[in-house]
Amino acid sequence: MIVTTGEEIPGKKISEILGVVQGNTVRAKNIGRDIAAGFKNIVGGEIKSYTDLLTQAREEAYNRMVNHAIDAGADAIIGMRFATSAVMAGAAEIVAFGTAVKVR
Repeated sequence: MIVTTGEEIPGKKISEILGVVQGNTVRAKNIGRDIAAGFKNIVGGEIKSYTDLLTQAREEAYNRMVNHAIDAGADAIIGMRFATSAVMAGAAEIVAFGTAVKVR
């Protein structure tokens, strides 16, 4: 599956637009991560546990978007983006979305 943030795919011609595809996940912090984050907040530096949590969330949302495109019969996704929002205190939603297309 070709996935790009651009609106074109070099060397390919878009033959059909299948529509918007998306994938999402909601992830929550846990008490162990919060304690470690509290210490990092005092001394500074990267909060690796949160970085890992958000990396996993982006990967999951991305994979769900690709699967949505496959189910739609797409060859590629153009205009791909990520978005995030707070769902509740301590929980965030990550959404991956783009336009599923057929190419030749």
